Amino acid sequence: MVEGNGIEVLISAGIAMFIAQAFKVVTHYIFHKTLNYKLMVETGGMPSSHSAFMMAMAISVGELKGYESVMFAVALSVAVVVMYDAAGVRRAAGRMAGILNQISEDFYTHHPEKLPERLRELLGHTPTEVVVGGILGAVTAIITLRVI
Repeated sequence: MVEGNGIEVLISAGIAMFIAQAFKVVTHYIFHKTLNYKLMVETGGMPSSHSAFMMAMAISVGELKGYESVMFAVALSVAVVVMYDAAGVRRAAGRMAGILNQISEDFYTHHPEKLPERLRELLGHTPTEVVVGGILGAVTAIITLRVI
């Protein structure tokens, strides 16, 4: 168990989320040769920053308060719910947005000027994106707590 207070939890979770979002910008640049800084604040994609943030938070609590503590049990439970939601409900909402976008385009074929604004389709994550985000968060938390 590492000694510390709550600020370390926030720092490690924030760092994990930043790394996950920055990874999206870097990979976009590698594949498309353009910098898209909007990816730093958008949801979806590899890896899941929600999962990285939540797992870093849970592991930090485990490291600081003990893996047998009630605080760790609560933190891990919340992390699992968020990660499940990212791969389940939010992903389903993104798929539904894609279907609604297609229906709108088909409906307004003869009047494209009336076509409503497209819904965001990349909302959730694949299970792989969630797992990679979780691993990133856990590793980031362990390293961060050793450094600060």
